[in-house]
Amino acid sequence: MFRLVAGRIGLGLLTLFAVSALLYLGTQMLPGDVASALLGQQATPETLAALREKLGLNEPAWLRFLHWLWGAVQGDLGNSLANGRPIAAELLPRLGNTLFLASYAALLAVPLAVGLGILAAIRADGIVDRVATTSTLIAISVPEFFVAYVLVIIFASELGWLPSLATVYHTMGFLERLYVTTLPAITLTLVVAAHMMRMTRASILAVMSSPYIEMATLKGLRRRRVVVRHALPNAAAPIIAVVALNLAYLVVGVVVIEVVFVYPGIGQLMVDAVSKRDLPTVQACGLMFATTFVTLNTLADVLSILVNPRLRHKR
Repeated sequence: MFRLVAGRIGLGLLTLFAVSALLYLGTQMLPGDVASALLGQQATPETLAALREKLGLNEPAWLRFLHWLWGAVQGDLGNSLANGRPIAAELLPRLGNTLFLASYAALLAVPLAVGLGILAAIRADGIVDRVATTSTLIAISVPEFFVAYVLVIIFASELGWLPSLATVYHTMGFLERLYVTTLPAITLTLVVAAHMMRMTRASILAVMSSPYIEMATLKGLRRRRVVVRHALPNAAAPIIAVVALNLAYLVVGVVVIEVVFVYPGIGQLMVDAVSKRDLPTVQACGLMFATTFVTLNTLADVLSILVNPRLRHKR
């Protein structure tokens, strides 16, 4: 099992290296010249050449990538082209805000989705199952920005219960921060809960056709006990995978939600960096998103191996 887990971790590191290479080369292939963009149309050839030399733009792309990657491993993400400040100092507070919002949404979404999935499996083809399935289909079909604007109209404009903008700052108290970020957290919950609920229901119902489940049923056990005690542990692997995938989405897919609610997270920072053509900041944000996504998926693979003995052996 140790070799299998080590292999998954090694595959995750290799994937992260490949993604970081594609990310760096992708941003380098964008049209335009960074030095010209920084100095403007009044720049002379001498000043352009000096700035290119200072930024290392005369070096081969693969050498600049290795320098950038080695600096990122050491925590040095370079300086912003927009304001000249270290990117890490600007990125970390934004990352903290994004992780706070993602954690808030996860605490709402995971228990709700898994609980509804178990309940729908217990009441399969009943009224509860039909209502839950229909509701999740609607939630999946509606774009997240539309859900966000509908919630703003109802809870901010009409009822006045919650603020329409999620403006936070570092001296804000915990409860006040929870209050301000409730609407974006509910929006993210509605977006990701549907996938987790449907996967939980489908995984449990797939296990329910197994012979040992039929034996448990013939012994007279109630369906609730059969689902929770016997089916759920064996259906845990795909549920863990989809939960991890959606937790990753809560971090890397919040760009639209942060823009709608003007939330100062890493997604909003990347949008601002793109508009200013601040490529080092865009690369740092993309690398942070990739690291989060690959880490959570690798963690899901490892947990699936630990909870399901069948995955430890070759078929």
